[in-house]
Amino acid sequence: MKFLRWLLIPFSLIYGLIVGIRNWCYNRGIFKSTGFDMPVIVVGNLDVGGAGKSPMTEYLIRLLKDSYKITTLSRGYGRTTKGFLLASAESKASDIGDEPAQFKHKFPDIDVAVSEKRVDGVEQLKDNHDIIILDDAYQHRALEPGMSILLFDYSRVNEPHFLLPAGNLRESFAGRKRADVIIISKCPASLTDLEQGRVIKRIKPYPHQSLFFTTINYLPAQTMEGATVTNDIDKQTTVFLLTGIANPKPLLAYLKKQTELLIHHNYPDHHRFSLKNISKLANDFWACSSQKKVIITTEKDAQRLGEQDLLPMVKKLPILVLPIGISFLNNGQQQFDELIQTYVRQY
Repeated sequence: MKFLRWLLIPFSLIYGLIVGIRNWCYNRGIFKSTGFDMPVIVVGNLDVGGAGKSPMTEYLIRLLKDSYKITTLSRGYGRTTKGFLLASAESKASDIGDEPAQFKHKFPDIDVAVSEKRVDGVEQLKDNHDIIILDDAYQHRALEPGMSILLFDYSRVNEPHFLLPAGNLRESFAGRKRADVIIISKCPASLTDLEQGRVIKRIKPYPHQSLFFTTINYLPAQTMEGATVTNDIDKQTTVFLLTGIANPKPLLAYLKKQTELLIHHNYPDHHRFSLKNISKLANDFWACSSQKKVIITTEKDAQRLGEQDLLPMVKKLPILVLPIGISFLNNGQQQFDELIQTYVRQY
């Protein structure tokens, strides 16, 4: 932990007291938590930043969409709109947030909704859907889900359990008790049994919880329009990487296996790209003398690049989008799928 963060520990204690009282009030029924007589699945994490919630949400969509009418519900972080909004094919990241825009772009046949008040959102969706999947709502205690899936980023498992602002936790580590399923995400594909045991010892799952390990699965690159292209990146290719995500380290590590010629234009999570940002990228790209060069970005970032004011410049650049999925370690996929489907069938 950096020295500055140690100085912030008194503020973390105050923050922890406030969050602890809030959770205590929900646990004791002093604050109302609303449940629903239908499958409501929450995907979330304790840390700030990316733990792989979007790929997990997409995995659930693929698992369930052919058998049930499903919808996702998110807060819509970074959008310029307010209140409940049902996405359309024309919805942009500025309207509904980058992650909901990504869901709608990839799965146009399902409904995608946003609402700051998740209970109100579920109320508006429940009569016309079989299942509601809530992305990043683990701390939204006003809603009582039927199943909670809690993700931990493997690379951060051993970090101290300090609350904001000294650490990265939104709430106490004890808050993991509310989860039904714990996912250790972004693991190395070759994670050994010994290391898995160490992680389990660190997380200390409760008896009622199922724990799984997953790894990132990088999929074939696509154009901004969604057409799959051949990945011909080699050691002579200069890659300009554009990201505005919480943790680009796994993506950097993946690309460095293919080329050391990496130029990273790195911005904060959910960063709204400006014309200045894209102009800098374009100038650096065209000034590069490399015979082989390409621009890579993530699916989430691509949603924010699709804004009208950016499109004329974006269309002039050879930008490729690198989708990701997840794979379960230890042959855990069948067990996880059965767990989800058994829960859904109860209704």
